[in-house]
Amino acid sequence: MSAIDPTLPATAQVVAVQHPSATVPERPYDLWLLVAALGLLGIGTIEIYASTAADGLTRLGNASHFLERQVMFLGLGGVAMWWAARVDYRILRRWVYPLLLLAFLLLVATLAMPARNGAKRWIGMGPLTFQPVEIAKLALVTYLAYSLGKKADKVKAFTVGFVPHLVVCGLMMVLLLAQPDLGSSVVLGVTTLGMLFMAGTRVSYILLALFSAAPVAYHLVVGTPWRMQRFLAYFNPEAYANGEAYQFLQARLAMGSGGFSGTGLGGGHQMLGYMPESHNDFILAPIGEEMGFLGVAFVLAMFAILLWRGIRAALGARDVFGGYLAFGITLLFAVQLLFNVGVVLGVVPNKGITLPLVSYGGSSLVVTMMLVGLLLNVGRRVDRKVSLEATRPARELARKKRVRVRVALA
Repeated sequence: MSAIDPTLPATAQVVAVQHPSATVPERPYDLWLLVAALGLLGIGTIEIYASTAADGLTRLGNASHFLERQVMFLGLGGVAMWWAARVDYRILRRWVYPLLLLAFLLLVATLAMPARNGAKRWIGMGPLTFQPVEIAKLALVTYLAYSLGKKADKVKAFTVGFVPHLVVCGLMMVLLLAQPDLGSSVVLGVTTLGMLFMAGTRVSYILLALFSAAPVAYHLVVGTPWRMQRFLAYFNPEAYANGEAYQFLQARLAMGSGGFSGTGLGGGHQMLGYMPESHNDFILAPIGEEMGFLGVAFVLAMFAILLWRGIRAALGARDVFGGYLAFGITLLFAVQLLFNVGVVLGVVPNKGITLPLVSYGGSSLVVTMMLVGLLLNVGRRVDRKVSLEATRPARELARKKRVRVRVALA
């Protein structure tokens, strides 16, 4: 450690020795966080193959079709996670606005793409497709982390600390609703309000935003026939068993038939064409059927560890930007988890939100693994125990000088 400059005031010397992050080695990567992420990726990959083998064989002539694509996405995501964990996350501050502009351009470009299943959410890239909302999630969290950290106490001001962030989020939500993608827009909105709340925004401002959004939400549900059907199916699923509530009822049958230990991998009956697209948003249902309560408990336990370590990384970040970034990513995971599990269990209406790191996906999986890499990056803060031991002589010297200054003033 470099010697303290004796020309500095006593207070400045105390501050200098209490912030030794530049001279103390970083901590190793958070193994708890890494193990939780790999555990979720592992159980997701296993269940994706088990739940799609029959469909891939009968429809595509290849039982491992979806597994092969998932492994390819895992390879791309692994590179993205390694890169995000290795580089200095603080370089993102220089790319906040270009990244935000890119997200808006991609969301606008999506509206010009051909519709798939009645929605325009994807951009074709040869045999693959790309979902711009994943870039929008990264861009929004990065922007909020940068802006909230920069404005500090000004975040309590309505026009400076609240309105600009809500405008950026609102524009993204409008573009997502035009696709339409109500689920992702709700995730971005909740994440934004959560980060604003943690930054110290007045609760009255957040309540004002929620009350203002209520009429819009009412119009989106009541004014759209198919959304209204989904809303009614949520309260009376048996009446819509052959339509809007079909997948939920099949998921409930799958979860209920799994019991404590499940029917075994490949032994599920709902995967034999009864529950289409089960490897996407409803991946928790085949896990519950084939692995039972133990499988679902394992998934929730891994997510609990992931969220715990994410919050720990945020609290111990080296700077304010890193703290907000880690908290925003953790909150994004938590919101998606709550909505996905709530849909599968019938607690909330179907929103079409994937289960992070578990659901089958391309761009969603790659970006999610990149976000995990950023969490690992932020979590490499200095070791406080090492900091105290390494700076003990300097702190003693600063304390003595501070005493001499007090005596001279007396």
